[in-house]
Amino acid sequence: MPRSTAWIIGGGSGIGEAAAWALALADRHVIVSGRRQGELDRVVNRVRAAGGSASAAALDVGDASAVLATAEAIAHRHGPVGTLVYSAGTNVRQRFWDSVEPADIENVMDANLHGAVRAIHAVLPAMRERREGRIVLVSSWAAWRFSPGAGAAYSASKAALGVLAETLNAAEGRGGVTATHLCPGEVSTDILDTRPDPPSAEARGLMLRPDDLGEAIAWLAGLPARVCVNELVVTPAANSSYA
Repeated sequence: MPRSTAWIIGGGSGIGEAAAWALALADRHVIVSGRRQGELDRVVNRVRAAGGSASAAALDVGDASAVLATAEAIAHRHGPVGTLVYSAGTNVRQRFWDSVEPADIENVMDANLHGAVRAIHAVLPAMRERREGRIVLVSSWAAWRFSPGAGAAYSASKAALGVLAETLNAAEGRGGVTATHLCPGEVSTDILDTRPDPPSAEARGLMLRPDDLGEAIAWLAGLPARVCVNELVVTPAANSSYA
């Protein structure tokens, strides 16, 4: 029986890399996409060294035609995408209204939200035809509860992913295609370095780790097609500020 194909956008590091690892261990063929070819190759080599199946497809999610062409190339070579994980995302250091520029907001929205729309659009027709597909939109606690430190662009873009998931489930759920708005609390990844005041090593030690989210994503991907998890909030047990 051929392996199911999982496409992880933003798969070169952090949560995306952890998702690729966990899905490969769950016997998926994983395709990791992102802008940094070297990081993608590193993830692929790590998965293959452990006996998993993986390949890389460099991609800029800001290029709509490239997103569509990559999805078509994946389907031609590996079969249609059964699981889409959208884990691409960014933020800016100058994120508050006294310093943020409109261009900064546009760039964050494009990476966090518009790229997700492009990816969904690219895989949805085949999922609809097969009456099977799982989409995981990696969002944030800042989409679930107001987080003033996240800034307007990041919070708005991540909150909008929840709307994407709900509308997908309303329109496509009966046809076997479901989406999850995955909202983790603080995760110790490189995006923390974009904060105006990056957290200390001690603070990072209380946060979720990327592998925690990778396992959650693999669990979502392995659920029966009739099960829909519209939203999943994951918080670090060691940090009481989420209680």
